Amino acid sequence: MGNPGIALPMSGPSDCFATTRWTLVVSAGQPSSPLADQALEELCGIYWYPLYLFVRRQGLNKEDAEDRVQSFLERLLRGRDLGNLSAERGRFRAFLLASMKHFLANEWRDARRQKRGGGQEVLSLDWHAADQRFHRDLVDANPSVEASFDRAWAVALLERVLARLEAEMKADGKGAFFEVARNFLAIDSESVPYEEAARQLNTDEAGLRVAVHRLRKRYRTLLHDEIAQTLVDPAGVDEELRSLRAALRR
Repeated sequence: MGNPGIALPMSGPSDCFATTRWTLVVSAGQPSSPLADQALEELCGIYWYPLYLFVRRQGLNKEDAEDRVQSFLERLLRGRDLGNLSAERGRFRAFLLASMKHFLANEWRDARRQKRGGGQEVLSLDWHAADQRFHRDLVDANPSVEASFDRAWAVALLERVLARLEAEMKADGKGAFFEVARNFLAIDSESVPYEEAARQLNTDEAGLRVAVHRLRKRYRTLLHDEIAQTLVDPAGVDEELRSLRAALRR
């Protein structure tokens, strides 16, 4: 999984929702609530690949890594085993990594391996695609396993934001526009020729610039919202954004 080449802006909208997915999970405590369960499942569905990358970089092969991640997610989603990692609960990213480290340290030798094909995955995960992405990531692998985890997290976040933005644009009948204009969200978007893009979209350059400005604004809003969903306190979005920007530069 390489960097999709989409920029992470330095700052943006600050009016993030007070109630986030991670807020729901942490505040629910035990026993869990349906809303908290759904929120946790959604978060794990978005950010499971960084866990797979982390476990593979511990030296496990494909099959063993799948087993460990699957067992970890099963315990987390079915048992809501949030442990005592209170210091990391403010950020889902930190919590998930610390929880996986804790899980591996305690279960590495003693946990019974789930028989392959004998259990039902709590999430529908594309292991084949994950393995392919892992080998692509090895090309630019950071010496630090934790840094690789953070970088994979940032990429997963960007992919989620782009998917939401694309879905919105298609719902508004602007799918063709998005396919061209998404290039202007790239890190090197200044090199994208407006004149050529306007010709492809059969519009004038001035109108395209206005439309791209609106697209970038919506992109920043969705980006900040997605980051906020992984935090207990949405006020920490800018700090988390800086951390993710740094992860992409490593």
